[in-house]
Amino acid sequence: MIVTRAELEPCVMRKSDPKWRFALGASPVTEGVIVTLTAQDGTKGYGYGSATPHMGATRESLLAALERFVPLVTGRDSVAVEAILQSLDANLSGHNQAKAAIDCALHDLNARLLGISLHDLFGGRVRDSVPILRILAIKAPEEMAAQAQKLVDVGYRYLKIKLHGDVKEDVARVSAVRKQVGNDVHLTVDANQSYSVKNAIAALTRMAEFDIDLAEQPVAAGDLGGLKIVTDSVPITVEADESAASLSDVMQLVSNRVVDAVSLKIPKLGGLRNTLAAARICEAGHVRYRMGAAVGSRLLSAQAMHLAATLPGVDYACELGEFDRLLDDPFEGIEIVDGRLTVPQGAGSGVAPRVSPRQLKAVDS
Repeated sequence: MIVTRAELEPCVMRKSDPKWRFALGASPVTEGVIVTLTAQDGTKGYGYGSATPHMGATRESLLAALERFVPLVTGRDSVAVEAILQSLDANLSGHNQAKAAIDCALHDLNARLLGISLHDLFGGRVRDSVPILRILAIKAPEEMAAQAQKLVDVGYRYLKIKLHGDVKEDVARVSAVRKQVGNDVHLTVDANQSYSVKNAIAALTRMAEFDIDLAEQPVAAGDLGGLKIVTDSVPITVEADESAASLSDVMQLVSNRVVDAVSLKIPKLGGLRNTLAAARICEAGHVRYRMGAAVGSRLLSAQAMHLAATLPGVDYACELGEFDRLLDDPFEGIEIVDGRLTVPQGAGSGVAPRVSPRQLKAVDS
């Protein structure tokens, strides 16, 4: 059905912890843009564009790219996803976060038009839920341990410890968290590129005694040789994140066995379609994968959950619960229960714009 209208709405969500930080930066808010595509019959599909500077998009650049894309989407048949995405690529190189928002909105719209769940567009679900991995921001070891305990107390069994490149301090963080939560909780670490190769090997070798499941992006994204050396040198599973910024990146990581696993992110890869392709590349190369951090609205997490539900290779906790630490979310319809996220029911992504008190008053009157 023809897309008759495309609307862009900037979205600013406050963090419940305004001092939340990781190795690449800190901000008291998470920013993005909500894309709403409306079909001839009034059906709407939604996408979330993530303004993530370390992935190449500020709110200003994201909005500018989306404004450039609007004329390429309106007046087109919504089912022509491939042709539309090709036109976006031809019009503007890069800007995967903006392209992901359009891709997700098109898929959401098409599923709603058909009256089916989003996961049905990708072959149907093979699971109903996934365990959620929650992130511990960089703080003093004892503060991170206390936050870890709060998450465990409400049902989480998978935690990710953010690191910042100082071997001694980072080992202390891991030690404190492990001591606090005990041996039954799964721990992963993420240095966000902050280590040199030698320091990464030293840190991860020492952290191995704390039973770490996975180490994400220990060295610089472009240092694939160094990343492979770390992978081959430590007993912990090494995962690529920032190094997997495109389908060609994923192909190189898998074909050269640079890492043991890949973190797949819809905004980073340019949408649901490309993320599915990346998962297939990993499967073909026998490299593990999972859905990485979807930091933004519940809309983004819901759409990532629908895709995760269809992927047989998702065998570890996914990072689809960070919406739980954000305020002012414009969407509702999913919540984490006992550390797990379940596929939302209903047509499309299964979530909807949150009704404001003002709107409720207008409806009541």
